[in-house]
Amino acid sequence: MKLVLLGTTGYHANDRRHTPCLMLPACGIMLDAGTATFRAPDYLQTSELTILLTHAHLDHVVGLTYLFNVIRAYPLDRIVVRSGAKYLAALDEHLFSAPLFPKKPPMDFIPLGDPEEALSGEGRMTHFPLEHPGGSIGFRLDWPGHSMAYVTDTTADVDADYVERIRGVDLLVHECYFADAQADWARRTGHSWTTSVAQVARRAAVGRLILTHLNPLSSDHDPVGLDVARAIFPETELGEDLMELEF
Repeated sequence: MKLVLLGTTGYHANDRRHTPCLMLPACGIMLDAGTATFRAPDYLQTSELTILLTHAHLDHVVGLTYLFNVIRAYPLDRIVVRSGAKYLAALDEHLFSAPLFPKKPPMDFIPLGDPEEALSGEGRMTHFPLEHPGGSIGFRLDWPGHSMAYVTDTTADVDADYVERIRGVDLLVHECYFADAQADWARRTGHSWTTSVAQVARRAAVGRLILTHLNPLSSDHDPVGLDVARAIFPETELGEDLMELEF
């Protein structure tokens, strides 16, 4: 199974990274729809696209307004957007309000229901709540022999409920907005810092950790201290835009 990181920063794009957007091309799943959504046609392989949104903050959803160009470059039979009902309602009312963006691209909003749902290819999708101002949703995706989790916009904590939900996944993509020196600011804003994320990966016994949703104020290759994370959890990598990961 291949995961493509189309965008790996948060809040706003910078010269190195776009805001969150991940794709599983083989099964037609996109995780979040940030400013990197315009890159999707280069990777789409299916006639339908399912977009799983963690929440409705603009850096995660503005790419929904780019979908006219996506379907012009790669025609899709159907686009389905899944998230919590309150987030979808907010997008419908505000992002696609007539004064802001009067023409909604062709897509169906379907609220998430049961905590676990079936996926094509004998897979299943599990979603779970995360602590963040305004709320956020984490996702775990499992297929026979392949599993991953996507956790963003939360403060990493080894005692958080979500740690058990991601236990044992082959690949964990987890936000790491700040380096350890900004841990206090991370707590204030509902984000994570390097040591806390690595400790979660170790506690959850995941196979591999990818750090993403990096602070856009830095365009450095390593704005969070990869060596700090690897001292705790050696199988850690920094997410980069257009990185392709096999799991």
